[in-house]
Order: sequence, then structure tokens, then C-alpha cells
Amino acid sequence: MDIVASLSFGSRILLYVLLAAIAFFTGVVTWAQVGCIRGRFFQNPDGTTDDWREQKIFYGIAWADLLLACPTSTAALVLIFAAPRWGFFLMGMVSFWFLWTNVMTTVTSLRFEKPKLTLAWLVVFPLGAVIGLSFIVWTFVNFHVLFGA
Repeated sequence: MDIVASLSFGSRILLYVLLAAIAFFTGVVTWAQVGCIRGRFFQNPDGTTDDWREQKIFYGIAWADLLLACPTSTAALVLIFAAPRWGFFLMGMVSFWFLWTNVMTTVTSLRFEKPKLTLAWLVVFPLGAVIGLSFIVWTFVNFHVLFGA
């Protein structure tokens, strides 16, 4: 039985929206972290600059994202359609990554930089946390269909 097909129409639409958002953010993170590894610095919407030459932790985060988080996200996106139980299991980890990293960066930005809360700031910092949390909630709501016997 196809797990995705057994979801209600509304749950399938929400799943596709969440997967598109996760795919988009995974692509953006991959692009940004490759830029970091190549030495590019980034002007954040809160006025700060991320440059691994000044803050070595950004270099480590870039490698962690490129070697672990982004490939796991890509694999989860593919597996949701190829081997759904594995895909949803991995996507749970990915959504936790989105939630944790975006909460961490949002709180850091608020605490240390006192940003102007613009649309660009909302998209770069807390939106990923909202997407991650949304997928976790969606998974709990549909748990019986995704992982039922």
C-alpha cells in the first residue's frame, strides 16, 4: 500500500507544501555553506556578517551541514517517495535540524545583534524553525498512517 496515497487530501497537500519548503531551504543552505567553504562572507539581514575567518565556528557548521544535514535532507526527500517509512523517519530528523538550528540562530540574533524585524530577517532566521515544527506536528497528526501496521 502506498503510504502517501493513503493520506487524506488535505494532509497530502500540506505534505507537498512542507516538502517543497524543506527542499528550498536545503538548497539555500547548501548554496550558502558552499560559499562559506569557498571563503565568501555573508551579510545577514540583522546587520551582522558571517565570515569564517573571524568566527571559525561558521567553517565547522558549514562542513557539518554539507556532509551531514543537507545530504540527509536530500535522501529523506527522495525516500519519502521511494521507501516512505524510511523517508518519513529521516525527514523527522531533518525537521528537528530545521527547528533546532533556526531557533539557535534566531535567539543568537535577537540576543546579540538586536535586529530590525524585517521580512528578510523573518525568512532567514525563524521561518526554518516554523517549517521544522510544522513537519513535526504534521507527522504526529498523521503518525497512524505513516507508521501504522
